[in-house]
Amino acid sequence: MSDDEKVAKELVETLKDGERGFASAAEKLRDSDRAEWAETLQRLSEQRAVFSREIVDLGHQYDEDVDKSGTVAASLHRGWMSLKDALTGDDAGSVLSAAATGEDHAVSEYEDALKHDLSSGFHDVVTRQHAAVVAARDEVKALQNAD
Repeated sequence: MSDDEKVAKELVETLKDGERGFASAAEKLRDSDRAEWAETLQRLSEQRAVFSREIVDLGHQYDEDVDKSGTVAASLHRGWMSLKDALTGDDAGSVLSAAATGEDHAVSEYEDALKHDLSSGFHDVVTRQHAAVVAARDEVKALQNAD
């Protein structure tokens, strides 16, 4: 498996986790006293879906099926897993805190990805997406600090 394929599979899994996590958090907050946060989180969920499709499509150009699950070990360490616990409560701050934790993990995954020997086209995509993920994390943390 090439570095591109390995990294792509891991990033797609991270992005799918983020997409689901943000969508769940947005749904949880829609009827809360922080309904305005739901719009931001839904937008970030949609961003993650676009990023995932972009990586999958790029993989198809190279005849790599990167839409298959990553490793079992990796699935146990994804940062969005903590969101499940936060979603069982009604505290908007806890939901946002879990989202921030997930975003810290996503940023870390992208930083790890950039350490690999990636093809130039894929490296460019990962670099651009990394910047957007960092901006999203900062946006989530800004909401958290405004609370």
